[in-house]
Amino acid sequence: MFTTTGSRGLYKAPLSKGLLLVLNGMTLMLTLLPQYQGLFVYNLHTITQHHQLWRLLCGRLVCLDVKDCFCSSLLIYNFRIFERRFGTRKFASFLLGTWCLSALIDFLLAQSFQFLFDYEVEELPAGLLAPVFSLFVPFYLSIPRMPVTQVLGHIHITNKTLVYIVGLQLLTSSPFMWLLSFSGLISGGLYHSNALRLQKLLFVPMWVSRVGRYILEPLFSSSQPTSETPVGMGATLDIQRQQRMDLLDQQLLLAQYNDARRNARHQPQAGLLQWTRLFPSLRHRGQNRPQMQPRPQGQTHPHTQSPLLDNSPVAEEQVALLVEMGFSRIDALEALRASNNDINMATNFLLQH
Repeated sequence: MFTTTGSRGLYKAPLSKGLLLVLNGMTLMLTLLPQYQGLFVYNLHTITQHHQLWRLLCGRLVCLDVKDCFCSSLLIYNFRIFERRFGTRKFASFLLGTWCLSALIDFLLAQSFQFLFDYEVEELPAGLLAPVFSLFVPFYLSIPRMPVTQVLGHIHITNKTLVYIVGLQLLTSSPFMWLLSFSGLISGGLYHSNALRLQKLLFVPMWVSRVGRYILEPLFSSSQPTSETPVGMGATLDIQRQQRMDLLDQQLLLAQYNDARRNARHQPQAGLLQWTRLFPSLRHRGQNRPQMQPRPQGQTHPHTQSPLLDNSPVAEEQVALLVEMGFSRIDALEALRASNNDINMATNFLLQH
């Protein structure tokens, strides 16, 4: 559904897992106990006029709207890739820095809106929303865009499209959600660019990281999938496939991007939906497929298949490796020919399809 981030779930992402469990659990608890929801309302008027600063903390952590909670949870789960890449401490520092910056920007945007339109913004949607929007900045700048398909021949669908759709759904869920989104994007851009040396000013101290590592991380850490336990052939193959995806997690993003750009020059396939350009025949894998009839030498079809797929030699060792992972020999041959004997690209496509 989302961008390629591996198949390890929340492995090596204890902070993301903790946020999902704790914040969603509190949202569920407040849904069942509505008499306590007033403590978590993000009311700017109460904070500024009555100096109830504790509402700033409570109102910007827990979502009171179940739809906002669901959309933000999907985004946090997708953005867990940054915790894996940069580490839990840097990921926590980014969330802390953008949380503090967006709190200040919320008030500045509310005052600007009141000055321009003579309308006072008293209440904003509650929850960890601005830091979630801030994660779109490194997502846009760091994750390469890979074309997946086209709709009606003109509308491009990439590996990042559905993430933006979820963000758009969250943006349109409340009247003043746009203010939090602007606040999050501005704070994310400032912190990501290290403007005014913000990364040196707003960060998680090392001692806090060590305390969390010894106390909180054991509670929210996920175990690594292993194939040592005899859990059956089917489960073993699934674990092996997951481990193979883990090895490709870092290098696959750049490989997919470069490969997609090279193949973008090829002529598009016929039909409304171009599900793939590299592996057109793998969409109909199965044991009951009809055998391919040999074509007469006099007939040529220049647009059906490139010469690379027909004439490229395939290393038997790579075919055997894919077969050992549980794929059929026919699929392994087609994937290796289509990927020019790139075992990483072939394995990734077979795992995803």
